[in-house]
Amino acid sequence: MADNYLEKRYDEVFGSGRKTVRKVGGKSLDSLLLKNRSHRGFDHEVPVTMEQLRTIAGVNDKIPSGRNQQVLRFRLVTRENGGTELQKLTKLGAALPELHLPFPGTEPEAFIVICTTVPESKFVDIDLGISLQSMLLKAVEIGLNGIAIGAFDKAAVRELLDLPLDPALLVAIGKGTDKIQLTRITPDAPHAYYRKEGIHYVPKIHLDDLLI
Repeated sequence: MADNYLEKRYDEVFGSGRKTVRKVGGKSLDSLLLKNRSHRGFDHEVPVTMEQLRTIAGVNDKIPSGRNQQVLRFRLVTRENGGTELQKLTKLGAALPELHLPFPGTEPEAFIVICTTVPESKFVDIDLGISLQSMLLKAVEIGLNGIAIGAFDKAAVRELLDLPLDPALLVAIGKGTDKIQLTRITPDAPHAYYRKEGIHYVPKIHLDDLLI
């Protein structure tokens, strides 16, 4: 998929009246946000290295934290240290159960496991959201993709990786293979993503309907 595919499709669907944003380091935030889509299939010919995972996780000593508690901890997992086994403990594509995603041969093999040193709370959830979005944007910046996974066997993951803390969220990282397109919807329309003729459609409410 061409690097500017989503930007072009966005302009076709939503119009091209967006203001020009000066790019920092060659990529604007708008560009990164559009490319930051949840992929449920990954190219096994493009393995993810531990150094790439460290680069992605590296955002976490720079981002905000609720009350500055900094309670999140991270385990980096590639195919060499348990990624294949970890994938078997996860579920993807809940809205498309008939497809049994991910397709064979496209399973994620690299993960960032997010744990927390304190029980879940409003502030922990805030930190999880900030961390997740920041890491996924960093992944896109270095040419990779990802998806947050909340459907997994926590006890089995902790045992598999010999974690000292309970995992709160998994982030799968790889070179995404999905072709994804945003579509405009009204607030009362169905929000669920769907697939048609090989394209993964993601409904999004337009800004004009989000403002109150």
